[in-house]
Order: sequence, then C-alpha cells, then structure tokens
Amino acid sequence: MYVSKSVTRRSVLLGTVSVFGAVFLSPKLYAQNMDEETGDQAEWAQRYDAATSKTLDRSTTPLLSPETLGATLAAVESFKLVVAKGGWPLMPRVPLKLGMQDAAVTDLRRRLIASGDLDVETGLSDTFDSFVETGVRRFQELHGLRATGLVTAQTLTALNIPAETRLKQLEVNLVRLRSYASNPGRRYVAANIPGAIVETVEENVVQTRHAAGVGKIDRQSPIMTTRVIDINFNPFWTVPASIIKKDLIPKMQANPGYLAENKIRIFTNDGQELTAQKVNWKTDEATHYQFRQDPGGEFNSLGFVRINIANPYGVYMHDTPAKGIFGDDYRFVSSGCMRVQNVRDYVEWLLKDTPGWARDQIDEAIQSGQRVDARLAKPVPVFWVYITAWATPDGLVQFRDDIYNKDGLTGVPLVTAVQSDP
Repeated sequence: MYVSKSVTRRSVLLGTVSVFGAVFLSPKLYAQNMDEETGDQAEWAQRYDAATSKTLDRSTTPLLSPETLGATLAAVESFKLVVAKGGWPLMPRVPLKLGMQDAAVTDLRRRLIASGDLDVETGLSDTFDSFVETGVRRFQELHGLRATGLVTAQTLTALNIPAETRLKQLEVNLVRLRSYASNPGRRYVAANIPGAIVETVEENVVQTRHAAGVGKIDRQSPIMTTRVIDINFNPFWTVPASIIKKDLIPKMQANPGYLAENKIRIFTNDGQELTAQKVNWKTDEATHYQFRQDPGGEFNSLGFVRINIANPYGVYMHDTPAKGIFGDDYRFVSSGCMRVQNVRDYVEWLLKDTPGWARDQIDEAIQSGQRVDARLAKPVPVFWVYITAWATPDGLVQFRDDIYNKDGLTGVPLVTAVQSDP
C-alpha cells in the first residue's frame, strides 16, 4: 500500500487524517534523534537504554500498561487500513547498502514508504542514499534487529512478512496485553521473552531496561507471574539434572578436563566430593551426582549475581560472564533461566527499598568474592510474558519473532534465526 504524494509525514504529525497517523513516527524526526554511537558488544554502556542501539528514542511507557494497550488497539485499526489498501510489496532477495545503485533499491523505497519508515517525498530512485539508510535503521529497530542500515538476509526476511500477518500478530497480542494492563502494580518487573528484554517499572514509568538472554526453543522460559524474594551475590551454581545429561556429559566425553577448567566440583548425595576420574562418562552415571561450580563472576555461569524468583520451574534470573550475547539479535540461548544485562543496575533497583543495600553495599558484596545474601524488604512482582507485537503512544509499532510458536500463525519465518550476510 502506498501513501498519496499529497499526504506528507509532516501533515500526519500535525494531525492531518492519514492511514498511518496513529501508528508511525516521521523518519525525519527519527533522523534528528539518531545516535551514531554503535558497537558489537552489548555492554557498551551501563545505562538506561543500553539494551538497544539508540537509533530510536526509547519510550518510558511500560509494556504492561493501559497506554500500550490503547496504542496497540489503534495500531490494529491502522493496519486494517493498510491491508485493505493492498499491504506492502515483496522485496527481491538482494543485499543492499549505502551507496549502491540497483533496481532493488526502488523496491526497497516502495516497501519502506508503505510501512511508514520512509517519507514519500524522498522519491523512488534506484540509489541507496542516507534517507534510505535511515529508514532501514528505523525498520530494523522496530523488528528487534541491530540498526546497521544494511539490508541483510535478516532484514529482507522481516521486510517480506506480509501486512496481513503483522495485523494478525497485533490482534493476537492485543488479547495478551489486555490480561496484564489493568493493574500490574505500583512497582514491578516485566520480562518479555520474545523481545528478550527486562523492564523495571515504578508508578507506570519504565525506570531501567535490560537486554536478556532467554530460553532456547527446546528449553523454553516459562510464562508466569512471580516475585523476587532474595538475591545471592557470588553464588555457587548447582548444575540442573537436565543440563548434566544434555550438556555436561557430552562435554566431558569430548574434553576430560572440562570440569577442572570451569571449576565445577562433583559431590555424592551425602556430600562427599569425587574426582572426575571416578565417574564413568560413557554412561549416565553422572546424573546420580551433584555438580557445583565455584563462585566467580569471570567464569561462574551465574556471574556475580543470582536473583531468586518463586516458581515451580526451577528457573531464576542472573548475571553471566558471557556478556557478548547481549549484543546479538538472537538471544534465545539459555536452558530456561534469564540472563540480565547490566545486572548491577537491575539489582540496585530491586533493593532500593531494602535498608543497607545502596549501590556501594552492592558493589562491596560483589567485590568480596564471598557468598552474600540480600533478602528484599518487600518482594517485587515479576511478570514473564510473551508479547510479539505491540505499539507505544509515541506512534511506534514493534514486532518480534514468535520464537516459541505461540501466536498460532503458520508459515511465519523467524527473522532473528536467519544468518546475517557478511
């Protein structure tokens, strides 16, 4: 679907009636707010919006809020109009980047204009200029991709998901949002599994936002409502039985020194320590023992911090020594637990109302290298939710992969599972 040349993005923002008026922010305003700071690592900045690359202003509206619900409802109505007018065209599978001149760039311009990511005034030339690059960056962020401005395989896959499918995705998630929006509480945590993002919320305003590593497709993070009870600094990691069988035994078969290299000890049920040489790694004998990794943020799988949440699934939230995952588009990497970026900021917010646990005390506990526990004065509600499409009052519509296939929409490709072009 194409916007009439008589309707400009400026008129939309000023209130002129348009099919995109309720949904899309002007790319020109978006370009004014661009931050050219980029990087491949995820911990580039210990700050509020470090979970993203900052090419769009981050909304402080919580995911689980009446405002998000209302914006998503408006997006549904607007997408109905987009679909009724023909949706958007398919893109040829041609990698594109700034400076290229190709007929596929004209197709790209049509596609970005149709979804509101590029001003119609920029025209339909075959040159990939800075306006097109800005539109691509905007599109990428709205679909959970790093905003590189390069039209790679991932971006092409997202571009070619039909408007009809995106509409259905919004409708499915509208139902989910309704179930949370009424009263999530004054102070809570919302962890969106498909988005691999954790928000801390107070008085209906997002206070901090953190990238997360969540469960693999075959080891899914559960959807649940729970609460943070206490926090362990410099925790031991007790290897779950499922990981002993699926991961640890094969690793020991391939590398007999694996346990020693990762400071993992073996114990019998009565607490006696065994050496690795006493275990038959060609069988499942190891599943009868307990495996515990020593504390140490540089190597321990839990990093420096474990955040305990009440649940029957045996999962929790924690730090990780593998900080590089937070810079990846694909962060479905755990066995069900949730790894949290910038964990010190997260823990500081959780312990804000607990006497004796200011940031200095948190840093001191971590630096001690000893196991230290902090019990929250008042448990904080935590929602692990599954939201793959939503909109915010600033006019942005976000989409994420239905990684666990819960939307019920068949034949929709996973965007972040596609390998990027070099």
